[in-house]
This record gives sequence, structure tokens and C-alpha cells, in this order.
Amino acid sequence: MANRLNTSLCVAVRYCGVLAIATLAATAALLARERGKGRPYVSLLQSRKHNFFTDGARELFDCAGQGRIDVFFLSGGQIDGHGNVNLVSTGDYTHPKVRFPGSFGSAYLYYVVPKVILFRTEHSRRTLVPQVDFISAPGASDKNIYRPGGPIALVTNRCLFTFADGRFTLASVHPGHSVEEVVENTGFDFDKPTVVPATPAPASETLRLMREVVAPQLAEVYPQFAAQVFGVGRAALTA
Repeated sequence: MANRLNTSLCVAVRYCGVLAIATLAATAALLARERGKGRPYVSLLQSRKHNFFTDGARELFDCAGQGRIDVFFLSGGQIDGHGNVNLVSTGDYTHPKVRFPGSFGSAYLYYVVPKVILFRTEHSRRTLVPQVDFISAPGASDKNIYRPGGPIALVTNRCLFTFADGRFTLASVHPGHSVEEVVENTGFDFDKPTVVPATPAPASETLRLMREVVAPQLAEVYPQFAAQVFGVGRAALTA
């Protein structure tokens, strides 16, 4: 299967501890595929219908190392202003306050996948911190280290950041939120233009695709999310 992948159009979605996070990334990936009429290829690691990796994570890592994965969605318990991700624990490592599910190869994928999109549904100073307590995956490397991959953006429930030269830049603020709110709830410093645009609202055709086409596909892997958000499957949780 790996030999048949079109490497320039491959997206992988990684579940990272919080179900809501994975569902949103999966929704975005499947929507991109529908809008592209079958491209990019999308792999949802928990899916039987939407996962072309037949050998699980091992095949994913092999394909990534060969340059066959172009975009990877990654989250973490903590994300800092340098793009570092924490998927291990908070507090003292030997006596942690909170234990996360573990790195699961995130550092490797962070290095070799060209474009990594970070995402977090809780945009707060608890999650977006000045410095992560444990670096599961570093956002940047020294100049003498070969690294074709790394973060390009961070999407939260409040805004969109882009990432370049080791810093985040506020690219847009979602409707209903403000720049002041983003600053107040972000633990790290970031750059921003003089005028920060609003994130464009989805067009009516995009909403139709999400509700009528993407949602039924999500129901296979995330039935509760599909039922609660889109009213699809499980009799919409018995209404």
C-alpha cells in the first residue's frame, strides 16, 4: 500500500489524548478531501474505512521517514511559544501533577513530516505556556541539524497562529473573540500585525459538505461527536 501513496497529497491525523481535539482535526482533513474531490489522501489512524495504513503506526512511521506524509496534525497537553509539545506530564517528572498519554513517536514525526499543524481546543494559559514542563517534541532545532519537518501553524478555539523562525504570529481571530482575549489567555509571547483580520466564516457549501458528507464518515470513528455536533448516527444520541 505504501508504494501507491501520492506523497504530495497525504494527510495523517493523530489522536493525542483528548477526543474533541482529534475529531476536529479529522473533520478538517475529511472536509479538505471532499473539497478536493478525493485529494488529499486522508488517514485516520483509528478508522477501518479511512486508513490506508494496513500495518498500523509502524507503516505510518516508515512512510513519514520516506517523505510520503506531507501534513500531520499534532496536539499536546501543553504547547509553548517555541512550538515545543508536551505529551508526557506536568509538574516534576518523578511526581507529576498530570500524566498525559505519552509521546507515541511525536518527536520523530515532528522532524520528518514537512508540515505539522498544531491544534488545541482549550486556549488558556494552562495549555499554551511560556515553556512546557517536558519536551515530547521540539518545535525547532539547531542550525546544524537536518530537519525537513516542523510546525507551520497552531489552531485553537480562539484564533489561528502561523509559525516561522521559532515564533508564533497571530494570523486571525475567530468570530466572537478578540485580540485582547487571545493575549489574555496565551501564556507565551507572539507577534501580531497592526490589524489582525477575522477568521473567515465557513461558506454555505462548506457547511453542507460537513453536515451531509463529512459527518457520516466521522460517525464510524467518532460516533458520539458526530451525533452531538451534526445529529448523525446513534439516533442522534436518542435525541
